[in-house]
Amino acid sequence: ISGLVIVGVTLWTVFCKHQYISLLSTTNYAIGTYALLAAGVLAIAGGILGCCGVLHEHRAILLLYTFILLFVFLLEAIVGGLAYLYETQIETELQHSLNTTFMEHYGVSERQTQAIDSMQQTFSCCGAVRFEDWRHSVWLRSRRKDLIRPTEGRLVPDSCCITVTPKCGVRDGPSNIHYTGCIYEMTDDLKYHLILLGAIGLGLSAIEVFGMILSCCLYVKLKNVLD
Repeated sequence: ISGLVIVGVTLWTVFCKHQYISLLSTTNYAIGTYALLAAGVLAIAGGILGCCGVLHEHRAILLLYTFILLFVFLLEAIVGGLAYLYETQIETELQHSLNTTFMEHYGVSERQTQAIDSMQQTFSCCGAVRFEDWRHSVWLRSRRKDLIRPTEGRLVPDSCCITVTPKCGVRDGPSNIHYTGCIYEMTDDLKYHLILLGAIGLGLSAIEVFGMILSCCLYVKLKNVLD
Protein backbone atom coordinates (compact mmCIF):
# COMPACT_ATOMS: atom_id res chain seq x y z
CA ILE A 1 0.00 0.00 0.00
CA SER A 2 2.81 2.42 0.88
CA GLY A 3 4.38 1.77 -2.52
CA LEU A 4 1.14 2.57 -4.32
CA VAL A 5 0.78 5.80 -2.34
CA ILE A 6 4.33 6.87 -3.18
CA VAL A 7 3.99 6.01 -6.87
CA GLY A 8 0.64 7.80 -7.11
CA VAL A 9 1.83 11.01 -5.47
CA THR A 10 5.15 11.16 -7.30
CA LEU A 11 3.52 10.52 -10.68
CA TRP A 12 1.06 13.32 -9.93
CA THR A 13 3.99 15.59 -9.07
CA VAL A 14 5.91 14.62 -12.20
CA PHE A 15 2.98 15.17 -14.54
CA CYS A 16 1.93 18.43 -12.88
CA LYS A 17 5.37 20.00 -12.51
CA HIS A 18 7.54 18.42 -15.21
CA GLN A 19 7.43 21.57 -17.36
CA TYR A 20 8.66 23.82 -14.59
CA ILE A 21 11.65 21.62 -13.72
CA SER A 22 13.48 23.07 -16.75
CA LEU A 23 13.26 26.52 -15.13
CA LEU A 24 15.17 25.47 -12.01
CA SER A 25 18.92 25.98 -11.86
CA THR A 26 19.54 22.66 -10.08
CA THR A 27 18.18 19.14 -10.52
CA ASN A 28 17.48 18.59 -6.81
CA TYR A 29 13.71 18.67 -7.25
CA ALA A 30 13.76 16.22 -10.17
CA ILE A 31 16.23 13.86 -8.50
CA GLY A 32 14.22 13.76 -5.28
CA THR A 33 10.96 13.10 -7.11
CA TYR A 34 12.32 10.31 -9.29
CA ALA A 35 14.19 8.75 -6.37
CA LEU A 36 10.96 8.61 -4.39
CA LEU A 37 9.20 7.14 -7.42
CA ALA A 38 11.87 4.43 -7.59
CA ALA A 39 11.34 3.74 -3.88
CA GLY A 40 7.62 3.31 -4.51
CA VAL A 41 8.18 0.87 -7.36
CA LEU A 42 10.63 -1.11 -5.22
CA ALA A 43 8.15 -1.15 -2.34
CA ILE A 44 5.47 -2.61 -4.62
CA ALA A 45 7.87 -5.23 -5.98
CA GLY A 46 9.05 -6.01 -2.46
CA GLY A 47 5.47 -6.39 -1.25
CA ILE A 48 4.72 -8.93 -3.96
CA LEU A 49 7.94 -10.76 -3.15
CA GLY A 50 7.11 -10.76 0.56
CA CYS A 51 3.68 -12.25 -0.07
CA CYS A 52 5.26 -15.03 -2.12
CA GLY A 53 7.76 -15.70 0.66
CA VAL A 54 5.01 -15.95 3.27
CA LEU A 55 2.75 -18.16 1.14
CA HIS A 56 5.55 -20.57 0.28
CA GLU A 57 7.30 -20.21 3.66
CA HIS A 58 10.54 -19.54 1.82
CA ARG A 59 13.22 -18.04 4.06
CA ALA A 60 15.49 -16.85 1.25
CA ILE A 61 12.67 -14.84 -0.29
CA LEU A 62 11.80 -13.35 3.09
CA LEU A 63 15.43 -12.38 3.59
CA LEU A 64 15.54 -10.72 0.17
CA TYR A 65 12.27 -8.95 1.00
CA THR A 66 13.83 -7.62 4.21
CA PHE A 67 16.82 -6.21 2.35
CA ILE A 68 14.52 -4.57 -0.20
CA LEU A 69 12.56 -2.96 2.63
CA LEU A 70 15.80 -1.75 4.17
CA PHE A 71 16.85 -0.14 0.90
CA VAL A 72 13.41 1.42 0.42
CA PHE A 73 13.49 2.72 4.00
CA LEU A 74 16.88 4.37 3.47
CA LEU A 75 15.78 5.86 0.15
CA GLU A 76 12.54 7.25 1.56
CA ALA A 77 14.22 8.66 4.66
CA ILE A 78 16.99 10.33 2.65
CA VAL A 79 14.62 11.79 0.06
CA GLY A 80 12.22 12.93 2.77
CA GLY A 81 14.98 14.68 4.69
CA LEU A 82 16.43 16.28 1.56
CA ALA A 83 12.97 17.46 0.48
CA TYR A 84 12.55 19.37 3.74
CA LEU A 85 16.07 20.76 3.43
CA TYR A 86 15.53 21.85 -0.18
CA GLU A 87 12.19 23.43 0.76
CA THR A 88 14.10 26.01 2.81
CA GLN A 89 16.39 26.78 -0.14
CA ILE A 90 13.95 26.84 -3.06
CA GLU A 91 13.00 30.50 -2.63
CA THR A 92 16.64 31.61 -2.72
CA GLU A 93 17.30 29.46 -5.78
CA LEU A 94 14.33 30.91 -7.64
CA GLN A 95 15.33 34.46 -6.76
CA HIS A 96 18.73 33.87 -8.33
CA SER A 97 17.73 31.84 -11.36
CA LEU A 98 14.13 32.44 -12.41
CA ASN A 99 14.56 36.01 -13.61
CA THR A 100 17.65 35.02 -15.61
CA THR A 101 15.72 32.17 -17.21
CA PHE A 102 12.83 34.46 -18.15
CA MET A 103 15.10 37.17 -19.51
CA GLU A 104 17.55 35.02 -21.47
CA HIS A 105 15.66 31.93 -22.61
CA TYR A 106 12.12 33.01 -23.47
CA GLY A 107 11.70 32.88 -27.22
CA VAL A 108 15.08 31.18 -27.59
CA SER A 109 14.53 27.75 -26.01
CA GLU A 110 11.37 25.93 -27.08
CA ARG A 111 11.11 23.91 -23.88
CA GLN A 112 11.61 26.84 -21.54
CA THR A 113 9.39 29.13 -23.62
CA GLN A 114 6.52 26.66 -23.31
CA ALA A 115 7.19 26.26 -19.58
CA ILE A 116 7.13 30.02 -19.01
CA ASP A 117 3.93 30.47 -21.03
CA SER A 118 2.29 27.63 -19.12
CA MET A 119 3.41 29.08 -15.79
CA GLN A 120 2.14 32.57 -16.56
CA GLN A 121 -1.27 31.24 -17.54
CA THR A 122 -1.52 28.74 -14.68
CA PHE A 123 -0.44 31.16 -11.95
CA SER A 124 -2.01 34.27 -13.54
CA CYS A 125 1.29 36.11 -13.40
CA CYS A 126 3.63 38.03 -15.68
CA GLY A 127 7.41 38.12 -15.58
CA ALA A 128 9.63 36.60 -12.93
CA VAL A 129 9.32 39.31 -10.27
CA ARG A 130 7.11 41.87 -12.03
CA PHE A 131 5.71 42.47 -15.50
CA GLU A 132 8.32 45.17 -16.22
CA ASP A 133 10.97 42.42 -16.32
CA TRP A 134 10.04 41.74 -19.93
CA ARG A 135 11.37 45.16 -20.97
CA HIS A 136 14.89 43.88 -20.33
CA SER A 137 14.48 40.47 -21.93
CA VAL A 138 16.35 39.07 -24.90
CA TRP A 139 12.95 38.32 -26.41
CA LEU A 140 11.94 42.00 -26.49
CA ARG A 141 15.26 43.79 -26.95
CA SER A 142 17.23 41.61 -29.34
CA ARG A 143 14.94 42.03 -32.37
CA ARG A 144 16.09 38.60 -33.54
CA LYS A 145 14.12 37.11 -36.41
CA ASP A 146 14.67 33.50 -35.39
CA LEU A 147 12.75 33.74 -32.11
CA ILE A 148 10.28 30.97 -31.31
CA ARG A 149 7.75 33.60 -30.24
CA PRO A 150 8.29 36.72 -32.41
CA THR A 151 7.49 39.95 -30.57
CA GLU A 152 5.49 41.53 -33.43
CA GLY A 153 4.93 44.69 -31.43
CA ARG A 154 4.16 42.95 -28.16
CA LEU A 155 5.34 44.45 -24.88
CA VAL A 156 4.80 41.21 -22.97
CA PRO A 157 4.05 37.63 -24.07
CA ASP A 158 0.41 36.86 -24.77
CA SER A 159 0.47 34.43 -21.83
CA CYS A 160 0.61 37.47 -19.52
CA CYS A 161 -2.86 38.57 -20.59
CA ILE A 162 -5.88 38.23 -18.34
CA THR A 163 -7.76 36.93 -21.38
CA VAL A 164 -5.30 35.31 -23.76
CA THR A 165 -5.92 36.19 -27.40
CA PRO A 166 -3.51 36.53 -30.35
CA LYS A 167 -1.28 39.61 -29.93
CA CYS A 168 -3.03 40.68 -26.73
CA GLY A 169 0.44 41.41 -25.34
CA VAL A 170 0.74 44.63 -27.35
CA ARG A 171 -0.84 46.44 -24.40
CA ASP A 172 0.57 46.19 -20.87
CA GLY A 173 -2.11 48.08 -18.99
CA PRO A 174 -3.52 46.71 -15.71
CA SER A 175 -6.84 45.92 -17.35
CA ASN A 176 -5.13 43.70 -19.91
CA ILE A 177 -2.29 41.82 -18.20
CA HIS A 178 -1.38 40.38 -14.82
CA TYR A 179 1.03 42.55 -12.86
CA THR A 180 2.19 40.01 -10.25
CA GLY A 181 5.46 38.15 -10.89
CA CYS A 182 5.50 34.36 -11.14
CA ILE A 183 8.19 33.81 -8.52
CA TYR A 184 5.74 34.17 -5.63
CA GLU A 185 3.18 31.60 -6.76
CA MET A 186 5.83 29.22 -8.04
CA THR A 187 7.74 29.37 -4.76
CA ASP A 188 4.61 28.57 -2.74
CA ASP A 189 3.63 25.79 -5.13
CA LEU A 190 7.03 24.09 -5.13
CA LYS A 191 7.30 24.43 -1.35
CA TYR A 192 3.95 22.70 -0.98
CA HIS A 193 5.05 19.82 -3.20
CA LEU A 194 8.40 19.49 -1.41
CA ILE A 195 6.71 19.40 2.00
CA LEU A 196 4.30 16.78 0.66
CA LEU A 197 7.14 14.64 -0.72
CA GLY A 198 9.08 15.03 2.52
CA ALA A 199 6.11 14.01 4.65
CA ILE A 200 5.43 10.97 2.48
CA GLY A 201 9.07 9.92 2.42
CA LEU A 202 9.62 10.23 6.17
CA GLY A 203 6.15 9.08 7.16
CA LEU A 204 6.04 5.93 5.06
CA SER A 205 9.60 4.99 5.97
CA ALA A 206 8.18 4.11 9.40
CA ILE A 207 5.98 1.50 7.71
CA GLU A 208 9.05 -0.07 6.15
CA VAL A 209 10.61 -0.43 9.62
CA PHE A 210 7.49 -2.20 10.83
CA GLY A 211 7.60 -4.47 7.77
CA MET A 212 11.26 -5.32 8.38
CA ILE A 213 10.56 -6.25 11.99
CA LEU A 214 7.70 -8.56 10.99
CA SER A 215 9.77 -10.09 8.22
CA CYS A 216 12.68 -10.78 10.56
CA CYS A 217 10.36 -12.32 13.15
CA LEU A 218 8.79 -14.57 10.53
CA TYR A 219 12.22 -15.53 9.19
CA VAL A 220 13.39 -16.57 12.66
CA LYS A 221 10.16 -18.47 13.31
CA LEU A 222 10.45 -20.37 10.03
CA LYS A 223 14.07 -21.15 10.77
CA ASN A 224 13.16 -22.64 14.14
CA VAL A 225 10.29 -24.65 12.66
CA LEU A 226 12.15 -25.96 9.62
CA ASP A 227 15.38 -26.65 11.47
